Amino acid sequence: MNLEKMFEMQAELDRRIIKEKGLEGQDLLPNTYVALITELGEFANEGRWFKHWSNNQEPEQPKYNWMMNKDDLEWKPEYGYKSYPLLEEYADCIHFFLSIAIKKGWKEDMHIPEEVIENFKEEGLDGGLTGAFLEMQWSVLNSRMFKSEDSKKQHFRVAWGLFLAIGIAGFGFTPEQIEKAYMDKNAVNHKRQQEGY
Repeated sequence: MNLEKMFEMQAELDRRIIKEKGLEGQDLLPNTYVALITELGEFANEGRWFKHWSNNQEPEQPKYNWMMNKDDLEWKPEYGYKSYPLLEEYADCIHFFLSIAIKKGWKEDMHIPEEVIENFKEEGLDGGLTGAFLEMQWSVLNSRMFKSEDSKKQHFRVAWGLFLAIGIAGFGFTPEQIEKAYMDKNAVNHKRQQEGY
């Protein structure tokens, strides 16, 4: 993943939102944490792995959005676009992870060595997806609540590493898929701003 490019794109989106919504000078970090926690919940809901009460514990699989071809009146994939709700929710979370890192000056702490993720792939997630998700949530909250800035930064790094492990080791996303999903959703978010979202 090209994190530097993603940081640039996120900073541009954040600046646009702040300017267009008249939020200059406001501390938006608490709202950003609430947004991240909310999006993590939406990601989990889409992932379904924890729903022991349901017969359906698998996320919805990628599917094409179809459109009618005018010439031969057949349904064809719309520009090859595949909808993958789980990956789209994952990309939403990335936006807020990036915003927090930018605001706090923790960008360097988001560079997780590939071998760490490979280790998760080989050994699995401690406690499975649920254990990793709960630890990640705990670390996100601690990155906000601890008094020590060093402790906050360390917890944020752990949360981000677990988030990547959940996506890559837990759901099989590739770094390329993650980056593309982020960039696609970033474009959607700009369009929403343009349309008065």
